[in-house]
Amino acid sequence: MRFWRALLVLSVLASLPFAASAQSSDGEYCAALSTLANRYLVSGTGNGNGQPDLEVREATIACSAGQYARGIPVLERKLRDARFTLPKR
Repeated sequence: MRFWRALLVLSVLASLPFAASAQSSDGEYCAALSTLANRYLVSGTGNGNGQPDLEVREATIACSAGQYARGIPVLERKLRDARFTLPKR
């Protein structure tokens, strides 16, 4: 029993750097999507004072709060619908 418990603890500890790396790359990807969406998916008069729509704003806020699973799909969909090429993940 001790062997299996020790093996479980070691496997969890060994996987932690990969989980942190995935979160970091998700964060960078979410930030890149947010930048694109906030720059190009705006409504307004064309004088540079436009605002992104509510979905983009909420997804951007989700990304900044670390809720990548909530923000990334919305931003990807909005950018694809506008025929933008998504950044590399």
